[in-house]
Amino acid sequence: MEQKIRCDLNMGYNLRRLREAAHLSQEKLCAQLQCCGCDIGRSTYAKYEAGELNIRASVIVALRKIYNCSYDDFFLDL
Repeated sequence: MEQKIRCDLNMGYNLRRLREAAHLSQEKLCAQLQCCGCDIGRSTYAKYEAGELNIRASVIVALRKIYNCSYDDFFLDL
């Protein structure tokens, strides 16, 4: 039986908060992610922020480098 992981709405909120704090559009952020080896399009990234799609760990690693933040910043419960 396949079990689907429930999306974490706080994660989506935190992704958007970090992106806006860095003054990046979704398109510009996706361009930076592609430079880091993560082939993510804007529509996929928008689904991460909306909590419609679970984000891959490799994308979180790349985002941490781009934002120069801790992993805790992605999991804050605001």
